[in-house]
Amino acid sequence: MKILFLSQYFPPEMGAPAARVSELSRCWARSGARVTVVTTFPNHPTGEVPPEYGGKRFQREEVDGYSVLRSWIYVAANKGFLKRVICFLSFMISSTLVGVFKAGPCDAVIATSPQIFAGVAGWFVSVFKRKPFVLEVRDLWPDSAIQLKVLKNPLAIRLSRWLESFLYGRADLLVPVSTSIREAILSHGIPEDRVELVPNGIDPALFVPQDRMNEKRERLGIGGSFLVSYIGTHGMAHGLEYVVEAAHLLRDRAHIHFLFIGDGAQKEFVVRRSEELGVERITFLPPQPKEDIPAWQAASDLSLVSLLNLPVFTTVLPSKMFEIMASSRPVLLIGKGESADLLEEARCGLVLDSNDPQCIADAIQNLAASPEKCREYGENGRAYVLKHFVRNELAERYLARLRELCRA
Repeated sequence: MKILFLSQYFPPEMGAPAARVSELSRCWARSGARVTVVTTFPNHPTGEVPPEYGGKRFQREEVDGYSVLRSWIYVAANKGFLKRVICFLSFMISSTLVGVFKAGPCDAVIATSPQIFAGVAGWFVSVFKRKPFVLEVRDLWPDSAIQLKVLKNPLAIRLSRWLESFLYGRADLLVPVSTSIREAILSHGIPEDRVELVPNGIDPALFVPQDRMNEKRERLGIGGSFLVSYIGTHGMAHGLEYVVEAAHLLRDRAHIHFLFIGDGAQKEFVVRRSEELGVERITFLPPQPKEDIPAWQAASDLSLVSLLNLPVFTTVLPSKMFEIMASSRPVLLIGKGESADLLEEARCGLVLDSNDPQCIADAIQNLAASPEKCREYGENGRAYVLKHFVRNELAERYLARLRELCRA
């Protein structure tokens, strides 16, 4: 089985898309598949390419038993609509050329969103190679851009919706990552046998329960304080300024410390908001290496998953939630929909359906006063995620579906 996988995001970049592609590719390679990933040079979300990749137009790498082909891209930070669109289009063009002329033969072409123009590249490559086209749908685009008011022009919205329907109609297999996204795809009139739900998952050998009093806490210098962490993208979708305002409301609770790890379009705004409010017990760190994230989760007493109260975000299942659960840490979810339903079924934390800072502050204070409840939530989460969301098991099911598609 030869798989060609197109994704704009790939390690050493952080985030769910990069992790999903790299971990699936590793699992498939271990199962005997020949995998080639077409991506670009790392730059997300800062728009800065590391020095070791500087000035390059193309590079071939071997990673964990599979090939990685890095193509040129117009680099842009994760802010500013026009430059981001140019960035997306440049990857669409360069990944199409690399996929057609440098990637070699394949049995199936997979393209993953975000962003949707990677799907266009995947379709072009599949047509040229005359192989099945698989589109992974990681979020409902353009709905997310419209609801975040990033996409406002009526003509652009109509063109975006046409492109969405075009790709759904041309894909031989659509792979959503949540049940809600699956239902949205089916609402376009797509037959059920062309849709295969494959959610995100975790590597249970990487995310394991560890001692909270570790060297990460020593680095922060917080002793035994109750550590509330947010680890992930600081984007427009996450409403982290409300968490900072909750931290301000808890200014008299000297035993509670906040930690934000990551980067994104809203990072500067969130940091500036913290400074305006004079929040003292708060630490902001840049993205950390993937292999260090389990230790940061272990150091945390409570981990946050935060989404703005918009309809499109009721369809998502954030992968960071699974990592928290696998680390046996309680989750405080600020959000509605499928992720809230899952958390309540797993009994692994609290759900808030509002971004109201006072509600967030009250929930954190209550959990800080309930160590036994936090321990119970953590144990429940670990058991649930090991039963339902182990990456290797999901990858094997995905690979079996790909083989079935190619035989057909």
